[in-house]
Amino acid sequence: MSNLSNIAVIACGVIEPEVRHFVNGAMHIMELVFLPQGLHDDPARMQRELQAAIDRAEANPRVEAIVLVYGLCSRGIENLRHDRCPLVITRAHDCVTLFLGDKDRYTAYQQANPGTYWYNPGWIRGGASPGPDREARLRREYAEKFGADDVDYLIETDRESLAHYQRAAYVGLGLGDPQREADYTKTCAACLGWGFDRVPGDPALLKALLFCDWDEKRFLTVPPRHVIRLTADADIIRAEPAPANN
Repeated sequence: MSNLSNIAVIACGVIEPEVRHFVNGAMHIMELVFLPQGLHDDPARMQRELQAAIDRAEANPRVEAIVLVYGLCSRGIENLRHDRCPLVITRAHDCVTLFLGDKDRYTAYQQANPGTYWYNPGWIRGGASPGPDREARLRREYAEKFGADDVDYLIETDRESLAHYQRAAYVGLGLGDPQREADYTKTCAACLGWGFDRVPGDPALLKALLFCDWDEKRFLTVPPRHVIRLTADADIIRAEPAPANN
């Protein structure tokens, strides 16, 4: 394992319990910040909130590196500015890889099981995962703004947006009540007419990220005055010099 750096950790709230569990008592973590889950639905807002958190972390002279507990996440991590501290992020499209522990494992599963919608503890906790609870919440929200016909239309549109999925796969890292969460996922799958799978999680990737074991295959270390860019290959992301006006 690499020598520990004094780091700031900026993480998505979807994985907050897992991060808090693994860093409990870790003396090398100078700051621990959690942003609201679901920001990937609004990448511009995600960039603003991440940028503000990075700026605060860089203002702390004790921080030597900034760890982002995120994946590419709708490209919300592109164009982030940092002038002093390197940024470190997992080579991942989204948080599922952090639960599975390996981007290649994620790719292999997706190739073998196209049409998979992933459920994890954070998304279940937030009520965002497809199923009867989500639909009931959407109906309540729409009913406050629209008439009955419009509500039915919007619910049908939401169902159509999920039509290409065929399977609900649950993955967690063993905290909380994983059996209840897996059962909930199975219930959602049955309601949607999908298949169900429970996939074992692996904390190795998340722990390596949090404890500075940053090899190039699994992680991207972004030097100061560089930005993150999407790649079209298995690396997923790369660093390149920031534009002059960035």
